[in-house]
Amino acid sequence: MSNSSSITQFLLLLFTDTRELQLLHFWLFLGIYLAALLGNGLIITIAWDQHLHTPMYFFLLNLTLLDLGFISITVPKSMANSLWDSRAISYSGCAAQLFSFAFLIVAEYSMLTIMSCDRYVAICKPLHYWTLLGSRACVHMAAAAWATGFLTALLHTPNTFSLPLCKGNALGQFFCEIPQILKLSCSHSYLRELGFLVASACLAFLCFVFIVVSYVQILRAVLRIPSEQGRHKAFSTCLPHLAMVSLFVSTGMFAHLKPPSISSPSLDLVVSVLYSVVLPAVNPLIYSMRNQELKDAIRKLMTVCFPKAVMS
Repeated sequence: MSNSSSITQFLLLLFTDTRELQLLHFWLFLGIYLAALLGNGLIITIAWDQHLHTPMYFFLLNLTLLDLGFISITVPKSMANSLWDSRAISYSGCAAQLFSFAFLIVAEYSMLTIMSCDRYVAICKPLHYWTLLGSRACVHMAAAAWATGFLTALLHTPNTFSLPLCKGNALGQFFCEIPQILKLSCSHSYLRELGFLVASACLAFLCFVFIVVSYVQILRAVLRIPSEQGRHKAFSTCLPHLAMVSLFVSTGMFAHLKPPSISSPSLDLVVSVLYSVVLPAVNPLIYSMRNQELKDAIRKLMTVCFPKAVMS
């Protein structure tokens, strides 16, 4: 039995106890992390192209920054632990990781909600697009997403770490998150934090309803477009965002809302890797796959940086 005042570090979940597999995990995560840095860095670079100065790419730039932060708060520490055969993370490091994770995941979900609003206005109300989504409105909406994440993390983190912890210091996750800390508490005061989590879940559900309603309206508007080329262009601008929302929401919901009967440490680990590591890495690929403007901007950047290679 231990009290939170005596805990100086937490023990994260290792992917494996086998040394060779630990090194394999290190190299695999290193490859994914470098791919995420390259892909998201490329999106950030080309987002400054004057041809991409539209609300859609402004919000995509913000989403990319969030993805870079999202993957950077979990992967490097997990890589270091695998490389040095360690499970430890300091108490303050765990608190910082939990705060950052809560901040970025809420901000990213808020940004995805705002991006669905952008697509709705662009397709359903195209004549009012620049009136409703001017530069000032876009900045205010993006700032609201970041502020929502910050305030949510500011609410949950001190409340979570104020709970008395008396069930050890071993976490069932490879990074620090609120549900894992709550499992270590034996005080009824954790019900207060559960109440905050339920309130946050209700707000997240409202955002999800907003996204679904937006895309129902978008689908109806697209089907009314007379030309096949127009329908194809509209779908091309919506499908990457819809794919990102679907993957983000489905993996997140499955990770935290799945019934205990199908829960297992290995399954929990795979799902958490999907939404916290894989998604931020593949986001640039999802958005550039069907976006001709992004492809042209990448080709232009490659021509400037490597003219001989491109020409050959």
